[in-house]
Amino acid sequence: MARVKKLDLGMTALDELFMNDKERAENKLPKIFDIPLSEIDDFPDHPYRVLDDEDMQNLMESIRDRGVITPAMVRKKDDGRYEMISGHRRKHASERLGLETLRCEVVEVSRDEAIILMVDSNAQRSEILPCDKGRAYKMKLEAMKRLPGRPTKNNVRPEGADFEAGRMNRSDEQLAEKSDDSARQIQRYIRLTYLVPELQEFVDKGQMKMRPAVELSYLDEETQRDIVDRIDETEAFPSHDQAIRIRKAFEAGKINYNKVQDIMAEEKPNQKPKLKFSFDRLKPYIPKDYNDRMAEDYVIKALEHYQKFLRKQREQAR
Repeated sequence: MARVKKLDLGMTALDELFMNDKERAENKLPKIFDIPLSEIDDFPDHPYRVLDDEDMQNLMESIRDRGVITPAMVRKKDDGRYEMISGHRRKHASERLGLETLRCEVVEVSRDEAIILMVDSNAQRSEILPCDKGRAYKMKLEAMKRLPGRPTKNNVRPEGADFEAGRMNRSDEQLAEKSDDSARQIQRYIRLTYLVPELQEFVDKGQMKMRPAVELSYLDEETQRDIVDRIDETEAFPSHDQAIRIRKAFEAGKINYNKVQDIMAEEKPNQKPKLKFSFDRLKPYIPKDYNDRMAEDYVIKALEHYQKFLRKQREQAR
């Protein structure tokens, strides 16, 4: 039987899925086992969040109908338990379905090799939040810098481990060559990991742009939390120019909450004025069973009626 070419990312090729143990041994491929979910630990500091969203529901339906088609990837730990490398979403979906085991292939790799495989395999996801991507890039680059240029114990050579001599200090460029992001963009993503959780959430929700977020990542925690407080008060986010000025003031030792307030209070180009009301003031006049959209329409219609009332009063006064 001809040997099957292995994939560098540790992803299981379609023809490999249906091999028996003898064929896998002939091709020097890891065996596939049904491992109890209770014996599989999540990867430490796993950078990708596993969400109970629509995609998870679709995955659960697929597993319920067809089982786990692509095996997860794990490595065996010194204590005899297993550590997940690729397949956290499949594991979570299986747990929610009440299954007891997960189809896995066991690979013999070091922790740093496992980090690289873990990041590479999750890079295939259709959507990755910016801060998750930053955490993943950071973990992979740190592992790449520690990992010597050698194959793994079972000849699985993760992407990024195939270094050229003298290029270890430019691992960001090495990673960029095999990524959709440039070395500079990779560093921007990594800077997001230095933001406080509240600012990270604003970035992941698309409320704050990446470029100002990168500038804010150079501030200390206290100043970042001053910015969070200001955003909470005004519901306005700093522009790139404002973020640069805040960073410069911080680096010059001339930053405090009042300075943050002054810079963020300046009108930005194309800034639209916002009118804010306390919901407690409006609540007595809005039907209790109305949702936010219905409440907004109700207020608009009330204002339209009031405008008609004022116009009628003016006409009667003539």
